[in-house]
Amino acid sequence: MTNSTNGTNGSTPRHQAGLRAVALGGGHGLQATLGALRRVTDDVTAVVTVADDGGSSGRLRRELGMLPPGDLRKALAALAAADGGGRLWAEVFQHRFGGSGALAGHSVGNLVLAGLLEVLGDPVAALDEARRLLGVRGRVLPMSEDPLDIEAEVTGLDEDPRAVRRIRGQVAVATTPGRVRRVRLLRADDPAAMPRACQEAVRAVLDADVVLLGPGSWFTSVLPHLMVPELHDALVRTSAHRVVVLNLEPQPGETAGFSPEQHLHVLAEHAPRLRVDAVVADESTPTPDRLRRAAAELGARTVLGRVAAVSSGSARHDPEALAASLREAFPPEGDGVATATGNSGAGGGVAPPSAHPRAAEREEDAPWR
Repeated sequence: MTNSTNGTNGSTPRHQAGLRAVALGGGHGLQATLGALRRVTDDVTAVVTVADDGGSSGRLRRELGMLPPGDLRKALAALAAADGGGRLWAEVFQHRFGGSGALAGHSVGNLVLAGLLEVLGDPVAALDEARRLLGVRGRVLPMSEDPLDIEAEVTGLDEDPRAVRRIRGQVAVATTPGRVRRVRLLRADDPAAMPRACQEAVRAVLDADVVLLGPGSWFTSVLPHLMVPELHDALVRTSAHRVVVLNLEPQPGETAGFSPEQHLHVLAEHAPRLRVDAVVADESTPTPDRLRRAAAELGARTVLGRVAAVSSGSARHDPEALAASLREAFPPEGDGVATATGNSGAGGGVAPPSAHPRAAEREEDAPWR
């Protein structure tokens, strides 16, 4: 596949009026995508994971039986209006109480969402009220209206390195010293039942012009969307242009030692029917040819660009640079969303990708950056 650059060398940023974009993920990774997307279009819908069981979100979830609000709050703040009351309310929503009392560790936004959920009794209605408060032009939706749990198959936790142990809970999976092999979702209220998708989220994916997966915690924020059957089906059937945004570096515990292309291999193993149109990654990837091959197996072209923020701290996407790469990854304005890479719409007919990946192509030993 031909490599592309992101066009940050003086090209004029453009706002694509009417482009309906849906971003799926959670946490800081989804915030990065939303920060870039709002520079491209005003019509942005965030579909957010609801399996968090740590921190303030975990406490509210256990005490009130509600959806964990933290990732939903972060998405609202990322899409808040940049001026006037929106900016102030975004800052207030993100404010976290200190001290050692009952409020210690809770953010204001989590408590506001908890109150809205209790008063309205409908997560979608509560989030729509919160977005009006923050001046959000788009929408924030949960991937499911039920709290969910992540269960992972992990190796490397026993003397026998091949022994598989199951661990449950987002925090446990994200911090395991073992190697995560596979994840699945369980309903907190009925682990034997299939996870139910938020119907508004399903409709958003089916109606979108572009759909984005990643970046973010791969096993606990990105892949869970593919574990909800109706949402998975919508991602497979949608005629939207599908884009995967890769992380800038492996994450300790969850994806320690993963190469960029291995993220795509794991994606394909969890969703073998999913086709992708473009994969966006930082130009610093050490094995671009391997990445292009892995992307091509998903039907995608590779867009490499300088998308990392220049800082001495942890790796973060620069919103302006990522927006430029997304413009390159999206279909040209006026060309619609159907592509030659395999988007089939509800009518389908696309053959699933070949087995993923061939053993010789698993380059697992090279962290990047």
